[in-house]
Amino acid sequence: MQRNFQKRQPKLEGRGLLEAVNSEGPHSDWLGMPDYYIHTLTVAGDEFKYLSADSKLDVGVGDTVVFRYQEVGKTEKKEKRIDKRSLGIYIDPSQYMQNN
Repeated sequence: MQRNFQKRQPKLEGRGLLEAVNSEGPHSDWLGMPDYYIHTLTVAGDEFKYLSADSKLDVGVGDTVVFRYQEVGKTEKKEKRIDKRSLGIYIDPSQYMQNN
């Protein structure tokens, strides 16, 4: 069986002002699994979940963030889950060199 990656859905992208962060954890699903935290981020009015081994994030409320995410679940209200290592601060190219 051969996979055709051209038919795969492209990753969804999000960007906006980080309005709130609510962290829960640590969680451990089974013995030997490392602890993880569930961060619920409110970005431009939408809620996104981000699973991380760190209790604190590198982004803060008031930052403009950018990320890739997937919609998970089979119900009407799908959970929006941010991909691992894709969350970061948005840098406006026109303002990049003006801070020096």
